[in-house]
Amino acid sequence: MGQLYILLSTALELYMFAIIGYILLSWFPGARDSSIGQFLAKICEPYLEPFRKVIPPLGFIDISPIVAILVLQFAGYGLSVLFSILFGL
Repeated sequence: MGQLYILLSTALELYMFAIIGYILLSWFPGARDSSIGQFLAKICEPYLEPFRKVIPPLGFIDISPIVAILVLQFAGYGLSVLFSILFGL
């Protein structure tokens, strides 16, 4: 079961890094139109979209990705607690 925990926690971390990369691409004009930007949009936008519907941007700053990353952090903490309770890891 330890390997499953490592796999899931690594997947959460990689997804957080993908979201951070997607956010950083917004700083460069035309970067989201590149192949990497399109790939990150395909994997990040479905997760970010519900947060954008609930949290409006503050002026020119969109804080919904920050909230989305915090939710992923909480999910990672919850995953570690769940595995420690169930399997003693």
